[in-house]
Amino acid sequence: MYVISTNQMLKQAQRGRYAVPAFNIHNLETMQVVAETAARLRAPVIIAGTPGTFRHAGTANLVALAAAMARHFHHPLAIHLDHHTDHEDIAQKVCQGVRSVMIDASSLAYQLNVAIVKKVVAFCHCYDVSVEAELGQLGGQEDDLYVDSGEALYTSPSQAGDFALATGIDSLAVAIGTAHGMYAAAPALDFGRLDAIRERVSVPLVLHGASGLSSEAIRKAVDSGICKVNVATELKNAFSSSLKGYLQDNPQATDPRDYLQPAKQAMTAVVEKVIADCGCEGKA
Repeated sequence: MYVISTNQMLKQAQRGRYAVPAFNIHNLETMQVVAETAARLRAPVIIAGTPGTFRHAGTANLVALAAAMARHFHHPLAIHLDHHTDHEDIAQKVCQGVRSVMIDASSLAYQLNVAIVKKVVAFCHCYDVSVEAELGQLGGQEDDLYVDSGEALYTSPSQAGDFALATGIDSLAVAIGTAHGMYAAAPALDFGRLDAIRERVSVPLVLHGASGLSSEAIRKAVDSGICKVNVATELKNAFSSSLKGYLQDNPQATDPRDYLQPAKQAMTAVVEKVIADCGCEGKA
């Protein structure tokens, strides 16, 4: 097995009416959790990283780890550029083996968003790399990007149809009321808007900001046409909270091979839950 694009993965999810989870990772251990759990449950998954994650770990290192884990577990893995904004940065990472990218120009004016996305699509499709873009903006913070909740914009269904056709993207991230980070209260998701977008857009739809959403909300979104579900903060919180607790209870611990195990187990529980909510177990 090997590192793949998300193109066929998401089209299969669309036909099968389930979703593929995209889990943001940061290092060897968090990638191990995703790969091991996906292989055990025979679930298609996407290993995602923000620009900060790729700066921290190194693109070549992350691609090599994903490829090695795909071979070891005999399980296909996609490694995905999450919320990348710079064409040259994306091009360099594609040349290092990344096969799935998100170009995020959603904060710009519509026509400029279209122009930038088209340029990225033209480059990436030469290398059989799938491209996701976003229309509308989620509130909250993702890596270095912060959008005030008052400035968050919902995706226009009619504009979404035009955007997908004009850019040639492979998947579209939509804003229907979710936000990056954890929720202080359950968000009111606009499922009517999602239905209207689905009627006008043929490419797979993506839901960002799924950390902390209820199982009911995720499953309803999948039933309404969402084919990719992004989870980041919930994973970090589970991992870090467990690690802090273990070190507080075991101040003598010095071996990361030991003290990271409870953190990995806590993160595994989140990955298992999201895979179940997406309905993708056994679909790989």
